[in-house]
Amino acid sequence: MFKNPWWVVLGSVLGLLVGNGAIMHFTFGVLLKPIGDEFGWSRGTVSIAMVIGLVCTGLMTPLVGILVDRYGIRRVALPFITAFAGIVALTSLTPASPFAFIALYGVMGLAAAGQTPLIYSKSIVASFDDRRGLALGVAMAGVGLGVALVPQFAQALIGVVGWRGAYVGLGAITLLFAIPAVALFLREPERALAAQTGETPKVLPGVTGREALKTKYFWLLVAPFFALACAANGSITHVVPLLTDRGVSPQMATTALSMAGLSLIAGRLLAGWLLDRMFAPYVAVVFIVTPLLGILLLMSTTDTTMAAAATVLMGLGIGAEVDLIAFFISRYLGLRSFGEIYGYLFAIFMLANGIGPFAMGLSFDKAGSYVPVLWTFAGGLVVAAALILMMGPYVYPSQHELARRKLAVQEA
Repeated sequence: MFKNPWWVVLGSVLGLLVGNGAIMHFTFGVLLKPIGDEFGWSRGTVSIAMVIGLVCTGLMTPLVGILVDRYGIRRVALPFITAFAGIVALTSLTPASPFAFIALYGVMGLAAAGQTPLIYSKSIVASFDDRRGLALGVAMAGVGLGVALVPQFAQALIGVVGWRGAYVGLGAITLLFAIPAVALFLREPERALAAQTGETPKVLPGVTGREALKTKYFWLLVAPFFALACAANGSITHVVPLLTDRGVSPQMATTALSMAGLSLIAGRLLAGWLLDRMFAPYVAVVFIVTPLLGILLLMSTTDTTMAAAATVLMGLGIGAEVDLIAFFISRYLGLRSFGEIYGYLFAIFMLANGIGPFAMGLSFDKAGSYVPVLWTFAGGLVVAAALILMMGPYVYPSQHELARRKLAVQEA
C-alpha cells in the first residue's frame, strides 16, 4: 500500500512534528518563566534541567543508533516514543524541588533519544539516492512545523490549564502523531534499498562506527555542527525571555519564536534542494553564516521588527543542520553503520544544544545581559565555516555521480 518512498517522507514529517526538539527543547522557553515564577527559581537554575535533558539524549542516542542498526527501526523506536510521551506527561507532577525537575528532564532526555531525527533519517537515506537532499529537507521540515506550532500549543495550554496541564498535552500529542508515523510509514533500510535496486543487500555500503572515528570526515564534522547547534539553538531557546525583557508581550515573543519555526521549515527545504545540486560543504557554509548574521543583528537592535528578523535568520540556520548531518554521513561515511555514526554526531549536537541555553542563562544571571555569550557564539560560527570547507569529494556519491566519474575517466 505504501510502496512509494515519499510515504517515508510523510511519516517523517508527522513524527518530527512532535520530535524531541519540538516537544522537549523549543517549548522550554515558553515554560521557563511560568515554572520559575511558581517556584522562585532563577533562569539559570531552570535551564540546568534542559542541559541535563539534552546531554542525556546525546549520551543515549549512540546506543539507540547501534540498536537501530542491529534490530531495525520500529522495534527500537516505538517503545522509546511511548516512554518519552509518558515522561513528558509525568513532568506535570513536578514538586517544589529543582533536583526533582532536573531529574525528570534527565529521564525525559534518555527516552527522547528514540524520537530524534536519527530514526527518520536512516529510513530516508536508504529510500532515496538522487533526490536524497530534497527528501531529507522535506522530512526535516516536520521539525520546523513543530517549532512553529507546538510552542503556540503549549502557550495556549498554559493560559487554560497552566504549565502542568501543558506537559500532559505535550505528551498526548506525541503519542497521537509519532506512533502511527513510525508504525505505518517508515521502511527498514534493507527493504528500502531492495526497492531501489531489486535485490536485498547482505551488507549496507559504508564504514563501521569504529572505522568512522578514525577518518578525517567525522572529526571535520564535529566542530562545525557543535558550534552551529550551540549558537543557533542557544539563542533561539532564550529568545522569548530576551524579547519580553525588552518589553515585548509574551504572545508577540512567542510569535517571533514561531516565525523562527517557519524559517526553520524554509531552511530545511532550501538546504535539501541545494544539496542535490551543489557541493554539500558550500551549502553548509551558507547556513552557518545565516545564523551568524542573525546573532549580530539581535545584539545591535532593540527594535521589535528587527529582533524578529534576527530570529528568522537564526531559524534558517537551525533549519539546515539536521538534514546536513544526515546527508554528510551518507555521502562521506555510508549507510552500513549510519545509525551509530549519526548517534555519535547527534550526541555532540545535543551536548551543544544543552550548553547553548545554559550559557545564555548563565550570562544573564551573572552579567545581566545575553550579549557576552552571543559574541562567543558568533566567533564559533566563523571557525565552523572555515572547517567545513576542508571536506573533500564525496566518498559515497549518487549512482549518477558515479556514472559521470566513470565517463570522465574513460574520456581521459
